[in-house]
Order: sequence, then structure tokens, then C-alpha cells
Amino acid sequence: MLQKIKSERKWLCDYRTLLGLWVVIGIVSALCKLHAHNNYDIFRYVYFNTMNGVSLYAPSTDGGYWDMNHYGPFFSLIIAPFAVLPVWLGLLLWCVALSMCLWWAVRKSTLSRYQQIFIFWFCAHELLTALFMQQFNVAIAAIILLSFWLVEKERDEWATFFIVIGTLVKLYGIVGLAFFFFSRHKVKYAVSFCCWMALLFCLPMTYSGVDYQLGQYVEWFRCLTEKNVENADSIAQNISLLGMAHRISGLEFSDLYLILPGLLLFALPYLRFQQYSHEGFRQTLLASVLMFVCLFSTGTESSGYIIALTGCAIWFTAAPWQRTRWDIALLVFAFILTSLSPSDLFPAYLRKEFVQPYALKALPVALIWFKLCHEMLTRDYAPQPAA
Repeated sequence: MLQKIKSERKWLCDYRTLLGLWVVIGIVSALCKLHAHNNYDIFRYVYFNTMNGVSLYAPSTDGGYWDMNHYGPFFSLIIAPFAVLPVWLGLLLWCVALSMCLWWAVRKSTLSRYQQIFIFWFCAHELLTALFMQQFNVAIAAIILLSFWLVEKERDEWATFFIVIGTLVKLYGIVGLAFFFFSRHKVKYAVSFCCWMALLFCLPMTYSGVDYQLGQYVEWFRCLTEKNVENADSIAQNISLLGMAHRISGLEFSDLYLILPGLLLFALPYLRFQQYSHEGFRQTLLASVLMFVCLFSTGTESSGYIIALTGCAIWFTAAPWQRTRWDIALLVFAFILTSLSPSDLFPAYLRKEFVQPYALKALPVALIWFKLCHEMLTRDYAPQPAA
């Protein structure tokens, strides 16, 4: 009987099952948004506006979309293959492509089979939330993972390639540089980063002109500065540790009072040089990066938590010791409050009266990140005999 049960459950751990699940999530998210895909429209117009020499950061003049683009000029190159297709097909392929980017980053990583399967199941619902918004955050999670495991495999030149892409599209990608200290070829890493930055920065100039691209980069940084101020008053933005602290306390104070201690806490584990040789330690730092980028950014929105929850899954599975009941409780808390709260599976009253007004989606991730930092500063990540 036990053997039969194990056999029946084996399909749950089959990569083909999980691949099918993530493809279906991409398709379903696109089909559900066929008549309401404003974010995708914004992305499409990044390409069309580039080709027409129109500002990428001005409101739509023809009613094609509302809100504004906040991605870098390089994004026109990424969205081009989707923008030239019929809208329904482009949207469908865009959502599936985002899903497959993260799938591929996890599947080809140095993470164990157990860790990969855990991530695919644990993050499936959050992936659906992100794809409903057609957001590039799914690809940012993939880019951070790629920049880590390519360093692990001593392919530094390709690690920096993905870091530069992430940076030029959405500044979040720059956090991939956190893995520089794990590189065995630091000179090669630094040189390749500079070369890729110069090449990819200039690449869109080949089809839109030098003056136009330089002007758009200036507009982009101005737009991001203005957006940072607007985020403080938006219930849909700043869903971070920063936003949660402001909303719960009701106080006005500089974010630097939280960001600087956060940076210090993030950086302290780098001083434990003797732990660098342990894969669990390096993977836990990867988890820290994935959570940090969401917790300490005023631009964090609900769909961005596909990045943080991927980090939570890695934190839980990377430790060489047995996880406690409290650790399990924290992970379940993150799944319920962080992943389920935007959906109809969560009580609407709690979502509208507490979770959204106080940015409580960030709470479980913040608790896990603080525990992660404590573990990285105090625990030994040397492999332990299996229990």
C-alpha cells in the first residue's frame, strides 16, 4: 500500500508535470487578461514609441493605455518580438515567456532537485499573481538566479550579461553584483560587466539614434526620481518593509533610517569568509538578495513578491540543518499572508482593511529575512550528516 501511494505521488515531483503547470499558469493568466492588459499595452508602446522617436515617459496621447512606463530604454529591444505580433498573441507569448524564464533559471541552477521542486510548487500561486499584471518582475527573479548560478559555474562573463540586462530594464537587476565576492575570477567579472554595460547601453542607438537614446536615459532617471516620491502615497506601491513601517507608525521619516541599518545587516555576513566554501551559505545569501530587493524598495508592488518568495523557498531549503517547527510556521505564514492575500482565496475584509492599508504583505518576508540574517551571522553552514 505504501509503495502504491508513493508511486501515485511521484507525478507531483516529475519535472514534466511542473513544466506543464508553469506553462498553463502563463496561458491562463494571459487568457484572463485578454480584455484588460494595460501593463502589456504600456510595454508594447515602449517599442512603438522608440521607433517613432516619441518620449517613453510621457502619458499616452491617443488613449492606448493609462499610467506611464518606468522601464529603461533598453526594454524596447526585449519587448520588440512581442509588440509586433497581434495583441492577443503577443500577450500570450509574453506571459508564457516570463514563466519559462524563471522556470529555466531554476531548472538550470545549482539548486538540488528537492529545492527546485519545492520552488516550483511553493511559488506557483505567486507566479500567477505576477503574470496577471504582466510584470517583468518574474524575469528579474530569473536574472538574479542566473547571475548567481553562472558565478557558481565560473561563467562570470554570462553572469554579468544578465546583470546588465536587469539593470538597464529595471534597476533591481544591479543587486546581482552581490555575488561578486563569490567569483573566482574577479578581474574577469569586473571587465565583462563594464564591456556588457557599454555594449548593451549603446545597442538601442543602432535603430533609434544616439541623441534620442541619451535623452531617454535622462528622462528615465528623472521619471524614477519622481516615481519614488509618488510611491509614498500609493496603496499599490511601496509594499515593502519601508512602506509597512510608515503606514503602521503613521510617522513621516526618511527611509534612510531603515535602509542604512538594513544594508549593514545585509553586508555583515560577508565578513564570515570561512563560510564562503559552503554551498548552503552562498545559497542563503542568494535568498537574502531576493528578499532584500523587495523589502527595501519604495517601488515594490504586489507582483514583485515573486522575487521575494523565491528567496523564502531557497532560505528554507538551503540550510544544512533540520528546519524547526517555527521555520515551517514562518514559511506557511508567508504563503498565506504574502502569496494568498491578493487573491479571492483570502478574506476580502482582511485584505481591504488591514493587508493593503498597512502593506502587511511584506511582514512575513521581513520576519524570514531577519531570521535569515541571524542564521548567517551565527550558524555553521558546513554540510551535516543526513538525519
